[in-house]
Amino acid sequence: MQVWDAIQSKRAIREFTDEPLSPAHIERILNAGRRSQSSKNSQPWHFIAVQDKTRLAQIAQLGAGMGHVAGAALCVVIVVPTENERTLWHFFDSGQSAAYMQLAATEIGIGSCLGTIYQPDQARDLLGIPADHQTRLVISFGYPADAKGAGQPLRAGGRRRYDDIVHWERW
Repeated sequence: MQVWDAIQSKRAIREFTDEPLSPAHIERILNAGRRSQSSKNSQPWHFIAVQDKTRLAQIAQLGAGMGHVAGAALCVVIVVPTENERTLWHFFDSGQSAAYMQLAATEIGIGSCLGTIYQPDQARDLLGIPADHQTRLVISFGYPADAKGAGQPLRAGGRRRYDDIVHWERW
């Protein structure tokens, strides 16, 4: 699959089969995140890879609309340093690593969905995150329950029109 094809077909997958991911696929996804670009090559992220079903269900309770995490084969929790002068860049860089992981997963037929942690202190306790680090972002991964819909180009109307968002030289 070409990168553009992955971009064109990437969609949020919220329902997964019970099939576990292979260790090679998990490593590929995590390495994609590790290899992503970051501001000043700071690479501020740590990834907590969670596969235990009980822990996945607990993570799903840490934010609204995160039921997809409970049914995932893998959840990657992205952890960055606590707030400091580079916090905005750390979150931007986390988004870069998340995008790389999701595109790598799309290429190999694995679906994914982002989730936002609203209860970071509970996440810290549940996952053993050090006091000088924080998390707000998770990604669930698994084989799509509806294989027919995964990997297909987005429907018309699924994204804002190009001409509505691209401005040349000035707004």
